[in-house]
Amino acid sequence: MSPLHASEDKPEHQPGKGQQDGSMATDDFDVILFGPMEERSGSRLGDRRVRMVLPARQPFHRLKEGTLEATESAEIPEGRMRQATYWLKRALIGVPIATARADNERLTKFKALAVLSSDAISSVAFATEAILINLVAAGSSALVWTLPISLVILALLIVVTLSYRQTIPAYPNGGGSYTVARENLGVVPGLVAAAALMIDYVLNVAVCVAAGVHNVISLFPSLQSYVIPMDLTLVLLMMVLNLRGIRESGTIFALPTYFFIVSAFLLIGLGLTKAYVFHHQPLIGHFVPVVQSIEPLTIFVLLRSFATGCSAMTGVEAISNGIPIFRKPETRNASITLTWMACILGALFLGVTLLAMTYAVQAEPSGNPTVIAKIASDVFTGPLVFLFPIFQLSVLGILTLSAETSFADFPRLASLLARDKFLPLMFSFRGDRLAFSSGIIALAVLSAILLIFFNGDTNALINLFAVGVFIAFTLSQSGMVVHWWRLRTSQKSWRRSMIINGTGALTTALVALVVATMKFLEGAWIVVILIPLMVWLFLSISRHYHLVEQERTFDLPLRPQDIHHRIIVPIDRLDRATIQSLAYARSIATHVTAVHVDVDEEHTDQMRADWERWQKQIPEDEGIHLLIIASPFRSLVRPLLAYIDIIHQRHPEAILTVILPEFVVSHWWEYLLHNQTALRLKTSLLFRPGIAVLNLPQHLRNHMPAGTAHRE
Repeated sequence: MSPLHASEDKPEHQPGKGQQDGSMATDDFDVILFGPMEERSGSRLGDRRVRMVLPARQPFHRLKEGTLEATESAEIPEGRMRQATYWLKRALIGVPIATARADNERLTKFKALAVLSSDAISSVAFATEAILINLVAAGSSALVWTLPISLVILALLIVVTLSYRQTIPAYPNGGGSYTVARENLGVVPGLVAAAALMIDYVLNVAVCVAAGVHNVISLFPSLQSYVIPMDLTLVLLMMVLNLRGIRESGTIFALPTYFFIVSAFLLIGLGLTKAYVFHHQPLIGHFVPVVQSIEPLTIFVLLRSFATGCSAMTGVEAISNGIPIFRKPETRNASITLTWMACILGALFLGVTLLAMTYAVQAEPSGNPTVIAKIASDVFTGPLVFLFPIFQLSVLGILTLSAETSFADFPRLASLLARDKFLPLMFSFRGDRLAFSSGIIALAVLSAILLIFFNGDTNALINLFAVGVFIAFTLSQSGMVVHWWRLRTSQKSWRRSMIINGTGALTTALVALVVATMKFLEGAWIVVILIPLMVWLFLSISRHYHLVEQERTFDLPLRPQDIHHRIIVPIDRLDRATIQSLAYARSIATHVTAVHVDVDEEHTDQMRADWERWQKQIPEDEGIHLLIIASPFRSLVRPLLAYIDIIHQRHPEAILTVILPEFVVSHWWEYLLHNQTALRLKTSLLFRPGIAVLNLPQHLRNHMPAGTAHRE
C-alpha cells in the first residue's frame, strides 16, 4: 500500500502536534488558517491524498507559534444587511488602519497648524464684532475704545502663549490643563479644568458653525430660513471627516485654513494701504449713522466688551493638549506651531480691528451683515469687487472648519478621562481609523443639540463662550507654578519659568473673574452651573468603577475539580431543541432539573406525557428531573425566578447555572412574533450575583449564517 501523499495546498507545518504550554493546539491553528483536511482516493488502489480546504476568506495569519493575528476580512460581518452597513461605513470613513501604523498618522507642523489653530485663528472673524456690539450700547462715540481693548487682549495673548510654551516641554504627553491641574493641584481641580474645556469645545463647534452659516447668509440672504438645516449638515460633515482619521482630516482642513489666512492678510494689507496711503483716512473714522447711547460709558461696559472680545483667546491651549499628534520631536514641533499660531492670530486680530476703526464699521444687532463682511465690502471695491465673494467663502471655510480644533482635542481629552475612569471606557477606544470615534460622535451630537436649542444664534452662543477656557487657563498655569516649585532643586531656570506661569495664572484668573461676572446674566450662569455638575458626574463614574473593581466577584473555586454544577433548564415543551439543551446540560453536570411553569393545564399534561415517553428511552440516565410549577396567576418569569433563588440559597456550595434555549429568527421583525421569555429571564438573572446564565441559540436550519455547516 502506497504512503499517504500531501497535496500542494497543505502547508509545510504538519498538524496534530500538540502544544505543551497550554496554548491552542497546532492542528487547531491549521484548521483556522487553512480549513479542514479532505482525504481523497488516488488513481491506484490504496492511494490517498490529503489536502487543506482553503476558506473563501482568510480571517487570520500566523505571527508566531501560538499567536494569530486577525486580518481585515475577519471584520466583515455575516448577513446582507450587516455587510451593506459595513461597506457603507467603509465608503464614508475609509479602510481600517492597523495600530502599527499609528506613527504614520501623526501630523507635520504645517497640518497641525491647520488642525489645532483653526479655532483661535477663526476668532478674528467675530471677536472684533463682539467688542463693537457691547460698546455701541454707550453710543457711537464709545466705539473708539475698541482699539485699546484689542491691545489689552493682544497683551493677554502674549502672556498665555509664553505660559503654554513652558507647559509643552514639561508635559510632552499632552492632556493640557486637565493633566497639569490634576497632577499638581489635585483630582478635583483637574476635573474642573476638564469640564471647563469640554464645555468650551462643544460651544466652539456651535459658535463656529453658526458664525460660518451667518456669513453665508450675508452673501445669500434668501437662505435665512435654512439656518438650522445648514448648521446640522455642517456638523454632520465635520463628524464624518474626523471619523476618517486625524491625518486625513488635517489634509482636508489645511486648504481652507491657509486660504483664509492668505485672504485675511490680503484684506488687511489692501485695506490699510487703501486707507492710509491713498485716501489718508484717520486711525479712527467717523461712525455713520450715529447711534445714541442707551447707557453711560462705564467701567462695566468696558469690562463687558473686553470679556466678549476674549473669545479671540479660545483655542490657544489646543496645541498643548494635542502634543501626541505631532511628528517627532513632538515638543519642539508643538512649541514652534504654538508660536506661529500666536503670531498669525495677533496680526490678524489687530489688523481687523484697525480696519474696523479706520473704516468706521459698526456691528448690526442682528449680526447680518457681519462686521468682517462690511469691512470686505468697503475694501474690495471697483476692480477688486470680485474678491468679496471669494473672501466670504474663505470666512465660511475657516469658521466652519475651525471646529476641527474641538474635534481634535475633545475626543483626546475624553479618552484621558476615560483612561482615568472618569468617563465611560468606550471613550478610550480608537475606531477603525485610529480616531477616538465615541468622543467625535458625542461632540457632534452635543453641538447639534446646542445649535437647535439656541436656534443657531451666534450672539446668544457667544455669551457662553470663553468662560470655561479662562478657568482652564488659570488652573493650568497655577498647576505649572506648583510644578516648577517642586523642581526647584533640580531645575536651574525654575524661577524664570515660575514667574512666567505665575504671571499667566494671575492674569487669566482676573480675566476669568471678569468674563464670568460680566456674562453671568447673559448666559454664563449656564456654564458656571454645568462645571460642578460635570465634576459630580465624573466623580460618580469613578466611584462606580472603583466599586466594580473592589466588589466584582463570582465565588468560584480556583481548581476545576472543586467546581460542582447544579443546572436548571426552563422548558416549554419537549421538542428536539429542548432535548438537545438537556443533553448539553447533562454533559456538564450530574444533576439537571428541567422546570416547566404550568399556565395551561392541557398543555402541561401533554408535556408530561411526552416527558414520560422520552424517559423510557433513556432509563439508564437518572440525572435529569422534571419539576412542574403551577402558576395560577399565569405568570411565567416570576415563579421561575423565585424557584431559582430558593435553589441558590439551599445549595450555596454548588455553582447554579441556568441554561436558556433561545430561539433566533432571521429578521428583526420576526421577534415580534415570539414572547421573548428567555430574554426577559436572562435580563432578570443578570442582577442576581452568583448565578451563571448560559445561552443556547437555536437558529433556523434554512437561515443559518453563510459557511455554517449543520450536522445531525
